[in-house]
Amino acid sequence: MPSSADHPTPSTPVTAARPASFWPGLLVCAVIGAACIGLGTVIPGLSAMLVAVILGALWRNLIPVPAVLEPGIALAAKRVLRWGVVLLGLQLSLPAILALGPGVLLICIAAVALAFFATLILGRVLKVDPELTLLIAAGFSICGAAAVAGVQGAVRASQEKVAAAVALVVLFGTLMIPIMPVLVAALGLGAGDGGTLIGGATHEVAQVVAAAGIAGGGALLAVAVPVKLARVVLMAPVVLGVSLARRRGESVPAGGKRPPLVPLFVVGFVLMVLVATTGWVPAPVLDVAKTAQQFLLATAMFALGLGVNVKSLIKLGGRPVLLGLCSTLVIVAVVLVGIAWGGGARI
Repeated sequence: MPSSADHPTPSTPVTAARPASFWPGLLVCAVIGAACIGLGTVIPGLSAMLVAVILGALWRNLIPVPAVLEPGIALAAKRVLRWGVVLLGLQLSLPAILALGPGVLLICIAAVALAFFATLILGRVLKVDPELTLLIAAGFSICGAAAVAGVQGAVRASQEKVAAAVALVVLFGTLMIPIMPVLVAALGLGAGDGGTLIGGATHEVAQVVAAAGIAGGGALLAVAVPVKLARVVLMAPVVLGVSLARRRGESVPAGGKRPPLVPLFVVGFVLMVLVATTGWVPAPVLDVAKTAQQFLLATAMFALGLGVNVKSLIKLGGRPVLLGLCSTLVIVAVVLVGIAWGGGARI
């Protein structure tokens, strides 16, 4: 006769080990993410996120990824990325951003809006997948991977499309690190206008810091970072707008419930902006939060890289790459026009 052990009762902890299955993949992603952060510290100007994405893609396409790692990889690519976005909000202070002045703020709003909609239009012309186009538009116009994650939460795009968009935005943003200082020097821009150009057009916060440091640091860096963060703040209204637009074209699901108008982690991002604005958070805590945010994003970037299947990307063709190039050129052109009209920072 079979024993009761052969037939688990409802009280038997059959699923007790399931959460532990996330740990192997999550720990691997975390270790590689930390290593990429360390490498970026040793080699100035090196994008830790670009390295993480490339390492993940190389592993996925050259060496089989053990199945035991997959649950943790999926967790890192989604939830860890979203926690990184939430902590990004602590880097923003509304008074510091408003202190840039109306001219700079207008440049930031114009750069985000015009680059976003121009990318959507160009995506249609180039016949790029609509969801991938939307992710590229958000990443290139606002703040890179964080914006891609924000919009993905609203449209529920596949991880493969998210990975492709992140890879493109990190690639082009990294290329801008040496190019932007050369452009600043060639145009003879001072610290105010140069900082406005780098902060207003470069994709990722880390890339802004690297490019501004090469271009001169000091006063230029002090302008570039707040200008970039002013663009980051615009992530919340853009995600809200995308959510509203999607709802208009979608029917109510069979269950009668729609996804949240704004993803919960974007709400967390806004709350962290408000917390930072109070000025109550001590500087050491903000420093720790910044380090944690960079670590979480690098961990997530490696996981996203592991979702990059080269064969699938080849099927996409060169059009998404061309779209990324055009989007980059558009946002640089918009910021340069704004500076020419006298909208650059005055220091």
